[in-house]
Amino acid sequence: MITDTFDISTEPIITPEMVYGERGELCKTCIVTFSDRILKNAIEKHGFKQIAKISVCNGDIPIYGAEVNGRMIALYLSPIGSGGAGNFVIESSWITGADNYVMFGSAGCLDSKAVSGKLVLPTFAYRDEGMSYHYAAAGDYIRIKGSEFVKGIFDRMHIPYVEGRVWTTDAMYRETRLNMQRRRAEGCLAVEMELAGVQAVCDFHKLNLYNFLMVGDVLDLPEWESGELQNANHSLDNFELALKIACECDHSENSGLD
Repeated sequence: MITDTFDISTEPIITPEMVYGERGELCKTCIVTFSDRILKNAIEKHGFKQIAKISVCNGDIPIYGAEVNGRMIALYLSPIGSGGAGNFVIESSWITGADNYVMFGSAGCLDSKAVSGKLVLPTFAYRDEGMSYHYAAAGDYIRIKGSEFVKGIFDRMHIPYVEGRVWTTDAMYRETRLNMQRRRAEGCLAVEMELAGVQAVCDFHKLNLYNFLMVGDVLDLPEWESGELQNANHSLDNFELALKIACECDHSENSGLD
């Protein structure tokens, strides 16, 4: 069963070193976006240029970098879903040397009243995906360790937000009414597709993950509504906020998380 797949007694057959050679030392912090529009804007506005690449079977994925406040910050366009997103974190960390990851994106709303007009700051993610079970012992939820760090930045910037659990699932078209109600009853504010798997990867490889979400589509209505999904997917303001978080954790001597 998938709950038995966390094996720390034997070695992996394939490692990043086998694929890419020695670990790089290009930067300390990397931003993960899921939006091609955000990536294009970062290249045009902030001068991000390609510094490396992730090699995958269906084509190379560029890793971009820009010097911000005297530090190199990396950026790349991630695939959607915990498996692809988690593997890209592993490979980009090996290629660039990054230890800090700022990941942001859209989510489906499970509690319209609670999240209205606010960003979601996840504290725990429900593990309804496959990636996390290879990188952490089985369990329903995984703690999002970077939430307090992000909370401090939000408070100083007076960003409207709500803290709470979220639901991670790769199966977008199997987000059923019953499962939505179960997750909401447990306190989940939103549903997304990467966080639990990426957090497990970061914990396993001793990387720091900082995450926030913007709700777009709405699931807690009699019928699904797309709502602000496009804005949530491609918000340039959210990239500027992610860049602020990246700069702060890059300069912080205490960015490591327990």
